[in-house]
Amino acid sequence: MESPQPDETTTRTPYARTSRTTGTRARERMSYDRESVHGILDAGYLCHLAFAREGRPVVLPTLYARVGEHLYVHGSTGSRPLREAGRSASGMPVCVTVTHVDGLVLAKSAFHHSLNYRSVVAHGDAYEVTDHEERLAALDAVVNNVVHGRADDSRRADAKELAATAVIRLALDEVSAKVRTGGPNDDPEDLDLPYWTGVVPVSPAYGTPIPADHLNPGTPVPGYLTAR
Repeated sequence: MESPQPDETTTRTPYARTSRTTGTRARERMSYDRESVHGILDAGYLCHLAFAREGRPVVLPTLYARVGEHLYVHGSTGSRPLREAGRSASGMPVCVTVTHVDGLVLAKSAFHHSLNYRSVVAHGDAYEVTDHEERLAALDAVVNNVVHGRADDSRRADAKELAATAVIRLALDEVSAKVRTGGPNDDPEDLDLPYWTGVVPVSPAYGTPIPADHLNPGTPVPGYLTAR
């Protein structure tokens, strides 16, 4: 499976707004720009997959990868949402969210406390990936999305493991991004209150890799880990 290569016109074309992707609050923070959406998605690897089960909402955390204008989400063949996605020719209605927290916004008042964040919400119908080559490529993309270069530096799934693994695909059609930046929005009447106000930056931190107990002595730490 090769990543779709949209032409320059498509790349510049924003996602169309729909009733499900139009924000109701802080609309000035909304964006439908493809580059912005892709940047937020590509900066993460953990998403939350929401669907309905027996009339009740369910949200599951799972790994994902973006390939062109599609999201691939992986899981177990025993997972109910992945099984349901394969049963219907029309797919399974889902909502996928990805969020990065960039800062804690501490205001003078409790009401104005907030977060600086980047988020993407995607709506649509998810389909089970049944093509063998597409499944393999999608699983490689998920592994590499967590640690770039890892797929080529590990044993790929064998037939038994593939039989236990399912992949669903969601087209990026109904998509929006929302971003908050900047400091607290303190009310003028609160400015003289004796409380600290400002932003506490938040960023992911990766520690020193810890080798497994059974790692062969002398096996070097891969460069893609030491460079993190």
